[in-house]
Amino acid sequence: MHARDDTAGDAAGGSAGVKTVLQGAEIRRALTRIAHEILERTDGGRDVVLLGIPTRGVPLARRLAQRLSQVEERQTPFGSLDITMYRDDLRLRPARALGHTDVPSCGVDGQIVVLVDDVLYSGRTVRAALDALGDLGRPRAVQLAVLVDRGHRELPIRADYVGKNLPTSQREVVRVLLEETDGQDAVMLSEGRA
Repeated sequence: MHARDDTAGDAAGGSAGVKTVLQGAEIRRALTRIAHEILERTDGGRDVVLLGIPTRGVPLARRLAQRLSQVEERQTPFGSLDITMYRDDLRLRPARALGHTDVPSCGVDGQIVVLVDDVLYSGRTVRAALDALGDLGRPRAVQLAVLVDRGHRELPIRADYVGKNLPTSQREVVRVLLEETDGQDAVMLSEGRA
């Protein structure tokens, strides 16, 4: 479960109790750093496939693919991985629409798959993504890149690439805004509802 509050008011409006943790330029720098780390740890990224976890992991994967392609001067395949049917909270939450899984033409077999998400919290979303990925094929290795790691893991999962480690309380809400989905780039932190 991501700790983001999609029903909050205008975060850019500076409402009381909302703190901007990352702004657009800081997000760009974090993604550039993550891209370079991926290239360093994967021998130039030759066999890397990026799969974004909807919703905000998909545009982050696209941005990372662009950065990898700029540095290595070759296209980095990317796509999306819908985890809806693999979530362990399906029976607890209202029905939701299925997302779209888009696997690059090279597939995932034998590739280094980097799962991309906006916030790492309990680890349950990543567990669902690993289950979904297992149904698509057998990667050589699976890595995880996240923009924000807020702690509070419930499963033994950690990110290989992190834009920002953000210690939070359980009550706090981390909200990632991206230009592609929200009209601006920012990471906001606020107190959750009582």
